[in-house]
Amino acid sequence: MGLRDIPGDGGDGAGWRPGGMEGHPRRRGCGNPEGRGCGGTPGPAGWFRGRRRFPGGSGSSPWPEQGEGSWGCVSASRYRGWHWDWHWHWEWDWDWDWRAEPVRVGSSDPRWASLCRCVMPSTAMKKKVLLMGKSGSGKTSMRSIIFANYIARDTRRLGATIDVEHSHVRFLGNLVLNLWDCGGQDTFMENYFTSQRDNIFRNVEVLIYVFDVESRELEKDMHYYQSCLEAILQNSPDAKIFCLVHKMDLVQEDQRDLIFKEREEDLKRLSRPLECVCFRTSIWDETLYKAWSSIVYQLIPNVQQLEMNLRNFAQIIEADEVLLFERATFLVISHYQCKEQRDVHRFEKISNIIKQFKLSCSKLAASFQSMEVRNSNFAAFIDIFTSNTYVMVVMSDPSIPSAATLINIRNARKHFEKLERVDGPKHSLLMR
Repeated sequence: MGLRDIPGDGGDGAGWRPGGMEGHPRRRGCGNPEGRGCGGTPGPAGWFRGRRRFPGGSGSSPWPEQGEGSWGCVSASRYRGWHWDWHWHWEWDWDWDWRAEPVRVGSSDPRWASLCRCVMPSTAMKKKVLLMGKSGSGKTSMRSIIFANYIARDTRRLGATIDVEHSHVRFLGNLVLNLWDCGGQDTFMENYFTSQRDNIFRNVEVLIYVFDVESRELEKDMHYYQSCLEAILQNSPDAKIFCLVHKMDLVQEDQRDLIFKEREEDLKRLSRPLECVCFRTSIWDETLYKAWSSIVYQLIPNVQQLEMNLRNFAQIIEADEVLLFERATFLVISHYQCKEQRDVHRFEKISNIIKQFKLSCSKLAASFQSMEVRNSNFAAFIDIFTSNTYVMVVMSDPSIPSAATLINIRNARKHFEKLERVDGPKHSLLMR
């Protein structure tokens, strides 16, 4: 990979160019062919940014392919907040002055030691997910948008589901969602609770019950929901329960909070002794992605390990925010942020916008791979991360060269691939 010279961050005129190991930049003006420190000061091979080094001794590299003593190109900065505007542009809010600092990425960093430890299960795990609700409530439409790359307006041509439709969706390599989309006609619903009861409700990990917020048969909806809960309590008492109050776009905006709160209280009361989590959803905005991201999050194995690795990765490269998306659905799997942001719905908006952009690319026989948004205040990168994920990195110091952040992302891929790999039960990611 050849990197063009990029202006440096200080008054020393320093920039970047390939050097040291193949494909990695070194400081301009370094006479050492191994890419060691500038100004006659020896330093480890590799690359870094800024005029001073992060203190620390030599050691094995956190990126095994780079060899010993590699340096990471990162900067320290923090921004006040950012959010996505639905009108397809970015809005940012700034009131801080920041400067870049280099950070040593090496085994001497305790954050990296913790990042590199993770135990993965030995076999693929299938999770049974029931998608239930009255006919016409919108179950198949939302499933098609999330998992089959439909756009909202195209769901109008979908017909009613007959009996049960099965689909298998692979997440993060070793997680397979066994999705049961159950038709909601009265005849089918009655069969689910009688002749098919054991088959339908056995070994369920998640029950998702969809309510049409404008249904004229609310009492019947509640009756069927209670029947589902009774069957779940008998056959899968540990299942997680989610209720989606759907088609909220049909409710007047000033009434949505009140109506949803009332419905949520009723559902939680009816669900006892089981607990349910309620979401308001619509296929026409980001609420659908918020709900499904939260549901899938509950099913991801070792999600705490993944979050720890993502947090440590973000801290090492000193990113302000890092998001991990599932590659096919663009659901948010995990994220790290250094501070609270004012737009709490920004993740779902990103998912929705990028998913729509991916679909537009596919119509042109092209594939979406990466995106960079940069101005004088920030830089945001969306790039392929592992075989099952995309990553978004937000840096609040725009003076950092794009090449540096992209190399950091590229170098982290191997470690996050290992988090998804199906290996023996005793396999762990340890520093070598």
